[in-house]
Amino acid sequence: MNKSRGFILFCGLCISISSQAKDAPLLCNAINKAPNWSPLKNIQFGSMVIQSDDVELLGTESAEFSGDVNINSTKFNITASAALVDKQLGLFNATGPISYQDLIAKIKSSGLNADFNSSEINLLGAEYQLSQQLGRGSAEKLSINKNEFILSDGSYTTCPIGNEVWSIQADKIILSQEEGWGETYGMTFKVLDTPVLYLPYFTYPISDKRQSGFLIPSFGPSSKYGFEVATPFYWNIAPNFDATITPRYMANQGIQMNSEFRYLTEQHQGLLALEFLNEDKSEKELNERYLVHWQQKSNISEDWRASIDVTNVSDDNYLTDLDSSYANKTETQLNRTGILTYFGKIWQTDVKVQNFEVLGDHLASYSALPQITFNQIKALKWHDFQLTLNGEMSHFRNSNSDNRITEASRFHLEPKIQFNFQDFGWSFLSELSILQTHYQQNINSENTVYEKNINRTLPKIRLHSQLNLERKTNWLVKNGAQTLEPQVQYLYVPTRDQSNIGLYDTTKLQDDFFGLFRDKQFSGVDRIAAANQFTVGATTRIFSEKNDEVFNLSAGQTFYLSDSAKPTNQELGKQKNYNSLFAGEAMLHWHRRWYLGAGIQYDVDGKELIQSHMTLDYKGDNKQLVQLNHRFANDVSDNTIEQIGAFTSIPIADNWQFIASYQRDIEHNRSVEILSGLQYESCCWAIQLTGHRQIETDLNQSISSLEQQNAVFNSGFRLNFVFKGLGGKSNYDAKKLLEQGIFGYRRPYFINN
Repeated sequence: MNKSRGFILFCGLCISISSQAKDAPLLCNAINKAPNWSPLKNIQFGSMVIQSDDVELLGTESAEFSGDVNINSTKFNITASAALVDKQLGLFNATGPISYQDLIAKIKSSGLNADFNSSEINLLGAEYQLSQQLGRGSAEKLSINKNEFILSDGSYTTCPIGNEVWSIQADKIILSQEEGWGETYGMTFKVLDTPVLYLPYFTYPISDKRQSGFLIPSFGPSSKYGFEVATPFYWNIAPNFDATITPRYMANQGIQMNSEFRYLTEQHQGLLALEFLNEDKSEKELNERYLVHWQQKSNISEDWRASIDVTNVSDDNYLTDLDSSYANKTETQLNRTGILTYFGKIWQTDVKVQNFEVLGDHLASYSALPQITFNQIKALKWHDFQLTLNGEMSHFRNSNSDNRITEASRFHLEPKIQFNFQDFGWSFLSELSILQTHYQQNINSENTVYEKNINRTLPKIRLHSQLNLERKTNWLVKNGAQTLEPQVQYLYVPTRDQSNIGLYDTTKLQDDFFGLFRDKQFSGVDRIAAANQFTVGATTRIFSEKNDEVFNLSAGQTFYLSDSAKPTNQELGKQKNYNSLFAGEAMLHWHRRWYLGAGIQYDVDGKELIQSHMTLDYKGDNKQLVQLNHRFANDVSDNTIEQIGAFTSIPIADNWQFIASYQRDIEHNRSVEILSGLQYESCCWAIQLTGHRQIETDLNQSISSLEQQNAVFNSGFRLNFVFKGLGGKSNYDAKKLLEQGIFGYRRPYFINN
């Protein structure tokens, strides 16, 4: 028979449901997602094009189609054995087998009826598969309206056919486009077709839209906490406000309530967090234990910015005892800072208020209340010279009775004239600065070297020059390029006795290769190091034909022309200095998967290794990674530290991943941290099992007292799981497991997969 063609216009037809979800793993898409559908071209909105083997007109307002019925509109496509259309009543019926597909799902059913007046389609004996996300199921009756799929006596899962690890069976399931969530009534949750949980009402996400509800819990035992379980609850307060409330049960400590409130406005974004434990059963001498954290960034106007970062804890060992994602357990002080910044065309001004909460048996730091700094960002030009002016006004306080200076004000100005010549092959920089500082110190003692009013004026001269040489090379690469960048610096600052000035925000800077060419030895201006020295160094780099840097080596040393300028004559507290420091850094990236980085600081006169570090990284296909590292420091609070470590993540079978990390203290011949884990991830579910053994930190105990027999370790394991499509992340990253430890894995900058 020749195919007949019918064209019927239904202006009231408007049926659509959509959802967006985070991308699922590619391996799951092909087997568990319906192919994307798009309407035929040249179809008018609100109309249907119907093709069939036979058509019978029943008056002027209805028609019956039979034999390979194919119905297309801008909203859907339907294939059926037969169909009846009544335009006058706005009704449409089809008999199966039926295939229905729109932008959201592909559905097979035995029967279909639609009411175009109410924009509702009902499919009987339906089996559906979503196309914009993972998800499939069945229903005795599946109803589609403008915003929802409604399943009566239906099911839902994200598992592929033939491997249904979990599923939901419910009297009623609503998949809402507008809300972005699924609702179930009379729900039975099944694992391996075995009922494990019944809930009269349950919600789960079907898109990335936010909605209040419980998130995936985590639990596991440890020697420190006993059995631990955390059940986070997400509260979607408004589109720009939300909160997460997490009750955390620890058998040895009690129940801790953790909450985080996030906000976003036109000018401000931030979060406010509170962790509270009313009574710690393991520390009965303490009262309630808590952590408060507030972080905010503000764009007040085009020229004004502000930021706040405040963390406060109830006691010194809160972080080491209870952990927190808002501060590191090894920190000895918590920063509390507020900054207001003005960005002008010529000046940048910062007004900062800062103090510290000192943890453990350490001296209290000075608070800056306030500290105003101003920097000239657009220099004044005079012939070939540039003139700038930087400075600050600060007021410091420290109420500790052991301090001989309880308050101090500091005013510092630093005018600078600079001549800078740069060419392709070389550069030359000369600077002359005048460092003028005035102090007013409130002295709390009579027998002291400190003075109440001090004026200090010091000149500083800096001369720096660098050559940029380049040649072709075939070493390490073919058709590559090698650069050689020798540089030399002369620095002069006269010697001045500064022992009558307190130390408010000054400490020794790092002595690495890049620090050799700095123009100062200390942070802050409470100590301005004398200098009469030459620094000589060079860097060589090798670039591939594609201009990728595959190798660099930097080395340098400082030579002092006068004894008074030597660092050993300018020691700051107990920090040790060296008069003949050699520093070097190196990087080798000979393959896109391999990276070697190393650094060294060496005292030439004393023939003593000061610090060193080395890291070897490999990142292969299919989530393979290995990292080996070594670090050494001969003087950290009068202690020598030498540690080696290893990280690895290896796929051991399809969907299975093994991770492990090991850190060892060579100096004390003991392990510091051991972490291992096993991860399984499929299209519809994932599980992580990790075990750890970590050394415990006591901030009231000095490093030197941590002998091997006194070390305390925390051991335990943790289980995390997710049924994909019911909340939680859509995939796991094994590297995140490695980042959980004290010595977390860090991916080198140069490694690309």
